Amino acid sequence: MKLINLNQAVYNALQFFAKNKVPSAKFQKINFPLVVGSGNAYNTGTILFARQPAIFADESNFRATLKKYNSLLKKKVIKEAVIISASGEKDSVWELELAQKNKLKTTLLTCSPNSSAAKIADQVLAYRKLSEPYTYNTSTYLGMILSLTRENPTKILSFLKQIKLPRNFKKYSSYSFVLPDEYIEICDMLNIKGRELFGPHLQVRAYSEGHSRHAKFVHQDKNELVLGLGIVNKYFGDFKHRIDIKLPKTTDFALMLCLGYSIIGRIQESKPAYFQKNIKQFCTDYGPKAYGSKKPFEVIVPGN
Repeated sequence: MKLINLNQAVYNALQFFAKNKVPSAKFQKINFPLVVGSGNAYNTGTILFARQPAIFADESNFRATLKKYNSLLKKKVIKEAVIISASGEKDSVWELELAQKNKLKTTLLTCSPNSSAAKIADQVLAYRKLSEPYTYNTSTYLGMILSLTRENPTKILSFLKQIKLPRNFKKYSSYSFVLPDEYIEICDMLNIKGRELFGPHLQVRAYSEGHSRHAKFVHQDKNELVLGLGIVNKYFGDFKHRIDIKLPKTTDFALMLCLGYSIIGRIQESKPAYFQKNIKQFCTDYGPKAYGSKKPFEVIVPGN
């Protein structure tokens, strides 16, 4: 299977979810959970529980977080843990085991209902996904977000197809996104995707409007394009190298994620194939070795 660019993965996912409805998830019924995930699974958790009380942790600080809130666990103020993992493997397994050891009811959000983590979770909420290149995780987390926001995938896709970028779009060596403060959780998802796809070769960064005011744009440069998503950008970046994209009134987290990802994919499309050239060696060599495993990762992660 050819390694598609990220924008095509977004289009594919939206077409898929237009035909295949996501499960209806009532996250508001989970009271004050401990939400755990790695990478963009963590960030997806911050989106799913952005509008209700929750505590967030990842693979690096989960143990410390349990100790920190031990008194609340003992008093049954915190009674549930939500573990988010597309694969249901790697860190999610020990995270579930540790949550259960601390007498927490566990819910797993995953795209792999037969995974190791799914076998031990108290409750499993399974989502559909498409086959995608390793790390893209576009359909995986988009499905989860759509189950919260109930946005219309067809309308999102139609909006994305109308986005016009500058003719000299590909000439830039740095691309920055500025998002409305209410979508701050999307920023880290865009930052992670930029690092995964481009590493040291190209700069992609994203900030909320509030964070942008804190010296993020000290250096105004003609080689940086600043994209305002749903804002009027009067201050950030060289004024000749800014573009503002007006959003529909129905915008929620899913559209904002798809918009950012699709633009990053168009950046990827306009540049050398950094990701495509390196991902196979990562998956077969130093990627799994970091987990102490000799089993290679799949360059194309199968759908379900």
